[in-house]
Amino acid sequence: MQPSEIGQSYDSIARRWLEPHLESNGIRQHEHALKFRPDGGSALDVGSGCSGRFIRLLQSRGYFVEGLDVSAQMIAFAQQRNPDVTFHHADICEWSPPRQYDFITAWDSIWHVPLQHHEAVLQKLCGALSPGGIFIWTTGGLDEPSEKHDSAMGPPVYYSVLGIPKTLEVIADAGCICRHLEYDQYPEKHLTLIAQKT
Repeated sequence: MQPSEIGQSYDSIARRWLEPHLESNGIRQHEHALKFRPDGGSALDVGSGCSGRFIRLLQSRGYFVEGLDVSAQMIAFAQQRNPDVTFHHADICEWSPPRQYDFITAWDSIWHVPLQHHEAVLQKLCGALSPGGIFIWTTGGLDEPSEKHDSAMGPPVYYSVLGIPKTLEVIADAGCICRHLEYDQYPEKHLTLIAQKT
């Protein structure tokens, strides 16, 4: 699946991400990531979705936040809930960051990037960090590169992972240090990583 097709799949189920029980998903991990640098600065939420929970958390810590998503419906809902925020409707594989950011989050999003573009997207996001900037994202906790399709949420969705060794190699080559790696939903292979630009 291409990112535009992923966007269409999420268009059809966007409202599901407005359910109240999802408001706390990932907040603990983001609060931990925020401890690695002083509050304030510019931030980017990649795959920002529609709830705005990370945007509000970052704003409460003094960040000016932008959102980016490939789903037009997610962006529409997000803009209604966060009218003061700039949102980019774009494919992260093709989008060029307009500036450097002090904090970047890509929660449950860039694992939808085609495997052949995954390394380049990680390099791009690490490259968009300002010195000392923090990047938090999720991936599958596998040892080797892998990709799959499923329809567990209804519409077809694609996932890819580089594997832990390759992911750590890519971020190191991009000038970042892994500050935290956690299987945060064990025994599920849901992996959270926090990296910092040196």
